[in-house]
Amino acid sequence: MGADGQLTRVAAYALVLDPGERLLLCRLSGEELYAGSWTLPGGGLDFGEHPRDAVLRELNEETGLTGEIESLAAVESFARADVTDPDGPLRFQAIQIVYRVRLIGGRLRDERAGSTDRAAWFARTDLDALPMVDLAIVGARMAYEPEA
Repeated sequence: MGADGQLTRVAAYALVLDPGERLLLCRLSGEELYAGSWTLPGGGLDFGEHPRDAVLRELNEETGLTGEIESLAAVESFARADVTDPDGPLRFQAIQIVYRVRLIGGRLRDERAGSTDRAAWFARTDLDALPMVDLAIVGARMAYEPEA
């Protein structure tokens, strides 16, 4: 956290569809803020890590799958001024870089002892019944709407 009580987190996420047009999502584990909600596979960049490397690392860590980047899909951002932190109130900004990713290998599996606890494919018709974080909702919209 910065001395001024603010934190910026940069993260990279994968937007992945299988040949059957199902969307790949990960469920947030019990320790996460929105535990039980579904999100795009991805997460925070390590210091000095390029976002393109981070998204592929996170995809593999959370799902067991490997991929290659096809294109940049979007850059999302949100800020909150009311985050509780052990050191006091915190102003928090998230910058979320979303890449369209094509799978090239691996076998789907769940992450162990991580920020997610399940990885699964979902048909478009199943998404309305899922608890999803805002990023997953935006990702689903991008996945199924024609690119501009």
